[in-house]
Amino acid sequence: MSMMSVTSIAPTRFTRRGALNLISALLLFSSVLLFGNSLYIYAKAQLAQVLLERAFSQSLITGKPVKAWSWADTYPVARISIDRIGAEAIVLQGASGEALAFGPALLNETSRPGTRGTSVIAAHRDTHFAFLQNVKVGDLIKVTRDDGLEFVYRALSMRVVDANNSGIDRHAAGFHLVLSTCYPFDAITHGTQRYLVEAELVR
Repeated sequence: MSMMSVTSIAPTRFTRRGALNLISALLLFSSVLLFGNSLYIYAKAQLAQVLLERAFSQSLITGKPVKAWSWADTYPVARISIDRIGAEAIVLQGASGEALAFGPALLNETSRPGTRGTSVIAAHRDTHFAFLQNVKVGDLIKVTRDDGLEFVYRALSMRVVDANNSGIDRHAAGFHLVLSTCYPFDAITHGTQRYLVEAELVR
């Protein structure tokens, strides 16, 4: 009776070098995905601002709200600029998900810029309000409304607050402006902290 010979196959060993190579490959792949996503978000934000600038210019001419694209659920209401740091952005009405995806937004139930009370404008930290980290006390923030009127605010303070306990008084006496974004600026996950630039009307 013949015996069949069986060749034993040694199991493949998963070496430390192989593990490190796998981890490196996964990290590289994740980095490429994150970079691609960041690039897409940045490009979309920049393109949106071009279209919003065009719509805002038409509003200044016609005196009526103009949507940047037909299906938009918002429209431009102002332009903010800070000359010292070369920052500028078109502000949209209402902080809906779509509005914040394309630009800073004037929060509902807060004052219109240039009127009594507090105007609160919010935007994402990684696109339209990334420049807030460069704003300093004393900087002049120019706000041009869609009716052509221009107002200038002076930055008074910067502070970090909890989103649910910001201390912002919408009905404060005087004429105030608050620019708000998520904090920290370099975070990659959502959090509850907000970075506020508080300003007061000077002219």
